[in-house]
Amino acid sequence: MKTSFKSFTESTKEDWQIIVGEQMKFMAGLPDRILAHMQLLRGDYGGFPIDRLQHCLQTAERAAEAGEDDEYVVCALLHDIGDTLGSFNHADVAAAILQPFISEANHWMIKHHAIFQGYNFFHHLGMDRNMRDQFKDSEHYERTARFIAKYDNLAFDNSHPELSLDLFAPLVRKVMAEPKQSLYKAAIDANR
Repeated sequence: MKTSFKSFTESTKEDWQIIVGEQMKFMAGLPDRILAHMQLLRGDYGGFPIDRLQHCLQTAERAAEAGEDDEYVVCALLHDIGDTLGSFNHADVAAAILQPFISEANHWMIKHHAIFQGYNFFHHLGMDRNMRDQFKDSEHYERTARFIAKYDNLAFDNSHPELSLDLFAPLVRKVMAEPKQSLYKAAIDANR
């Protein structure tokens, strides 16, 4: 079903009831669209010892094995999803995708993880490896440094058995089932 208005100013409450109903169906498919998009990282080595998908899977596996909660593990899995469309700002893209579904602490961690990872290699590029120090006063500094040290930085093991995205699909569906915060949250809740 679809509406027939030519501009939002012509739309009616009835039109928006139709749109919200259709959007609810579409939004329910977001986790599966995210998982499908992650497949674009398969075979993309970018010079690394493993492809970007395996890197994300290894990062998530490490976090899960260390006992991190479901939301954190999903963040670990999706932390580099932005590499495909945001090659120059991948952390921002990942953070924007995850923001409605995660805590402020996890959002900050994902948004800033690229700068924190830079501590391990920026000096090889003629960049300031201590760029992360500009965030020393953030309450999330240590959390993000820990994410890099324990999970992200160590997840380039080409001797590790290949992992399947299917391992984490139920977790992605669970964490992304309903937004915690969104401009549209009140409308979503009212139409459930």
